[in-house]
Amino acid sequence: MTRQMDLPHLGEALGTDFFSVREQFTDEQWARFLAVRRFVDREVLPVAGDYWERAEVPWPLIRRLPELGVVGESITGHGAAAMSPMAAGLVHMELHRGDGSLGTFLGVHAGLAMQSIDMCGSEEQKARWLPPMATLDQIGAFALTEPEHGSDSVALETTARREGHTWVLDGSKRWIGNGTLADLVVVWARDVADGRVKGFVVETPAEGYTASVITGKVSLRSVWQADIELRGVRVPEENRLQEAHSFADTARVLATTRSSCAWMALGHATAGYETALAYLRERRQFGKPLVSFQIVQERLVRMLAALTGMQLYCMQIGRLAEAGRLSPTVAGLAKMHNTRTAREVLAEARDLMGGNGILLQNHVIRHMADIEAIHTFEGTETVQTLIVGRDITGISAFT
Repeated sequence: MTRQMDLPHLGEALGTDFFSVREQFTDEQWARFLAVRRFVDREVLPVAGDYWERAEVPWPLIRRLPELGVVGESITGHGAAAMSPMAAGLVHMELHRGDGSLGTFLGVHAGLAMQSIDMCGSEEQKARWLPPMATLDQIGAFALTEPEHGSDSVALETTARREGHTWVLDGSKRWIGNGTLADLVVVWARDVADGRVKGFVVETPAEGYTASVITGKVSLRSVWQADIELRGVRVPEENRLQEAHSFADTARVLATTRSSCAWMALGHATAGYETALAYLRERRQFGKPLVSFQIVQERLVRMLAALTGMQLYCMQIGRLAEAGRLSPTVAGLAKMHNTRTAREVLAEARDLMGGNGILLQNHVIRHMADIEAIHTFEGTETVQTLIVGRDITGISAFT
């Protein structure tokens, strides 16, 4: 094992922008981007590895998010961030450049739970729940995935049975981010009366609702996912999301977050490339800096080419989203491409850094582990491939 180098600024942003993508940002987008970049470099990077190693939720960092004005995605009103799709993407990118767990916490709370309420709730429900969620006085979770239903979540088995003005929920959920922490859990369940999937907001603590942290996880360690059991959980009719009538409404929420995964992957890949470049400039072997070797330069250029392609994917899905033209299929293609490419960039970065590449204090190994979860959630690469394949051929290869 090589002796650890003293590089206190390793991981801080280098501003990689080989194709001048930055020129496409508006003042609003640039301001959000810079505020989060400063936060990541000054506050997140010095402590992220320690939280990750302890599998501890980084509450001091989480509590800073409302102060940065980034909670609430593109939701307008109710104290939410009201960001443009491009600004929201940039925020996801920068948070994940610092720490995937922190970014995922926000993605679950705002991108899934808050968006569910905003897209599928009544005006009264939005006014009741969104303001305290925007300030993180109440934390949200999104409960869709089940022990036997991941990629085929449309087949979920959790049931909702109406009794007068109350709904009774029964079932199990798995991999629910924030499930043990949340004050408000958006639970998707099948109405036994008509067989349709509907959304319910469970306010915790609730009788019959139990959640336990999934342990032994080696990706996104400082954000907690939970196993949830719902045994006769009673939810008042006013907590049923009034505009959620079928799984198609669930899918509308998921479509908005799939593109976020492409931005998240860009953040992780950027961290890997920039950290490796900074390290290789300083690390000397055979009497000269590693960056002076031809093979090292060739590998760095390939990483840069991959990273630039990811940037362009994100820029285009951001433009399409702002024009109201981003389709779930295009978002899925971007997610598939960027998470796969990020894995390749991070593997290259880790290898280029030699033995020091596996140290948490050098960041890359943490990103390399964290991208594995992002590669899987919101639809695996295989499922995204089949969705796009159905779109271009007109034939479905799955049910």
